[in-house]
Amino acid sequence: MISIVAEGEGFVKPCRHVYRIRRPDLARQFARNPGIVQTSNMRIRVQPWWQGGRWVLLLLMVLAGCSQQPEARTEFIFPTPTPTPLGYLAGAPQPGGTWVRALTVNPQNFNPILAADRASVAVHAMLYPTLVRQDPVTGQYGAVNAMAERWETAPDGRTWTFYLRPGVTWSDGDPVDANDFKFTYDAIRLDAVNSPYQHLAAAIEDITLVNPLTVRVTFKEARCDALELLRVGWLPSHRFAADFSDVVSSFFNQEPDVSAGPFVFQSWIPGETVVLQRNNRYWQGAPLMERMIFRIVPDATQRLELLLAGELDETSLTPDQLTSLLDAPAIKTFSAATDAYDFLALNLANPTAPQRGLTDAGAFQFQDPHPILGDAVVRAAIAHAIDYRGIVSAIYLGQAYPLAANILPIVPWAFDATLEPLAYNPDQARTMLEEDGWIDTNRNGIREKDVRSLRLTLNIPDNNSYYARIAATIEDQLNAVGFDIVTQPLDVTTFTRQLLGQRFDLAISGWAGIGIDPDDTELWSAATDRPGSGFNFTSYQNARLETLLAQGLTTPGCQPQDRAPFYREIQQTLHDDLPYIFLAGIVENIGYTSRWGGLAPGPWDFYHNVQTWYRFP
Repeated sequence: MISIVAEGEGFVKPCRHVYRIRRPDLARQFARNPGIVQTSNMRIRVQPWWQGGRWVLLLLMVLAGCSQQPEARTEFIFPTPTPTPLGYLAGAPQPGGTWVRALTVNPQNFNPILAADRASVAVHAMLYPTLVRQDPVTGQYGAVNAMAERWETAPDGRTWTFYLRPGVTWSDGDPVDANDFKFTYDAIRLDAVNSPYQHLAAAIEDITLVNPLTVRVTFKEARCDALELLRVGWLPSHRFAADFSDVVSSFFNQEPDVSAGPFVFQSWIPGETVVLQRNNRYWQGAPLMERMIFRIVPDATQRLELLLAGELDETSLTPDQLTSLLDAPAIKTFSAATDAYDFLALNLANPTAPQRGLTDAGAFQFQDPHPILGDAVVRAAIAHAIDYRGIVSAIYLGQAYPLAANILPIVPWAFDATLEPLAYNPDQARTMLEEDGWIDTNRNGIREKDVRSLRLTLNIPDNNSYYARIAATIEDQLNAVGFDIVTQPLDVTTFTRQLLGQRFDLAISGWAGIGIDPDDTELWSAATDRPGSGFNFTSYQNARLETLLAQGLTTPGCQPQDRAPFYREIQQTLHDDLPYIFLAGIVENIGYTSRWGGLAPGPWDFYHNVQTWYRFP
């Protein structure tokens, strides 16, 4: 039997129910096409439960939706993903075949320390070794598929000694060893290199080579996210100048000539393809797959057409594309909640005069409050006026879930499952505003208080229809309780400049690549309230929360049960203070061919065992 969530047209009001597949015909249909099953009167969608960082600002699909009664309650259930069956093989798997996967944009750089965009990182993962690697199911960092076989931690928690795998070589035969790790992280720490991973290496005090297969890393303080900081792919140190002078300018950055991953670089045609070839020296054995091609296809509709035509073997899917695969038995789908969420940012400070969060002496800098959003009652009224569940259902088609605070269920030990988003209740929002002194005195539908009106601008980037739909819904729902919201679409550059520059009222955006550790100090610390660059662009200040963040990150022993109370209080604090209105956690859908066997997709790593994949005869 398979747990499913069903949405039926015959229900009195929009709702979802949990069923078990007992009908053999549906079970067979799902086995052929995991993801969605269609019957005469209902659409059945299976959403896998996933197990639980760099911070990457993304302009993610945002939401809009239909209304839902406040008392209606939706169950969001994520069953365990089912691995891809191996299928029929006549004899042992044979080498050969080309796997074609989609990228939406060009990779920026093939040097693993110079680019952190998704396209570049996808290519890096096929070329470069790492000290530690995420478990494809749990997301925890460990030694499987990584260069570190084991490690020891000093009693003070600051010093980690890593013992590396012997016998691993680059594709040119040079050994992969501790020199490569040290060279990589020493380069990352240099201001002249300007690596997007510099903030990870900033926590390191010293790297010592004990011998070619042993490296000792000392952190400035004991940190519970230490392994996550050491995840960056290694450079082949023998291909660069010892003084790092060519790290930024080397031809290697566009045409890497050695690899220690399952593939080696072959060619790149910007705007078209990146071609990789099997690495016959790969330490886990040469892949059966002959080549992997990244095909750059910006348009989502074209990507789906290429997948259905057999010209792509894998691509991400938008929620509305899932139904297109109902009659496509050659295509499988993999769905998993990701380390990403969408939010509505509320600027707590005056957008006409942004200020840093800290003085030169390190004390909180007084922030001139936003004339409207500086009022906690107004923020709570906004939260009660937005229908999150209707948004998730209508725009994301259930491929997301409501979220109460900053920590996702993929980190189950830290996630507070008892915390709920503020209930959708427009009447309560109106009452709160009324009691706070916001009255529509001239009966024009817009509330006033003193000389102020509830007029706000909602910024969105102009390159995504999902943003427009969510913004339209939020605008309608807030205006219905007495606001005057005007949506302002901006080109991506201007949107980002205004967001980071703190010159906005409201803005829709999202975080992705959050990682498996719940620490998100970069978002809430006054130290990162830096107009123009810092990620605390709402100018949030809370001394107690900063203490909790520090305690959670440096808990002695780093045991989850000891860290959890700090993060539960952090979630409650952010839920109450509302620097963000957390809109939804994101579910990612991947469509892939059934012409290959050996796949075992994981929510944290789809390609973790790519060297074992084989094409069916």
